[in-house]
Amino acid sequence: MSAISRFFRNVKSEMGKVTWPTGKELRTYTITVIIAVACMAVFFMVVDFLIEMLIQFML
Repeated sequence: MSAISRFFRNVKSEMGKVTWPTGKELRTYTITVIIAVACMAVFFMVVDFLIEMLIQFML
C-alpha cells in the first residue's frame, strides 16, 4: 500500500511543477491546431480527387 501512496504523492509533486498555459496561449494553440487540421484535410481531399480523376481517365 505504501507504493501506491508514494506514487500519488509523487504525482501531486510533479503536477505542482507543471507550467500551465495561460488562456491566451491556450486559445492560440487551439486555433493553430484547428487551422493545421483543416489545411491537411483540404490537402488530402484534393489529392484524393486527383487520384480519382486519374483512375477514371485510365479506365
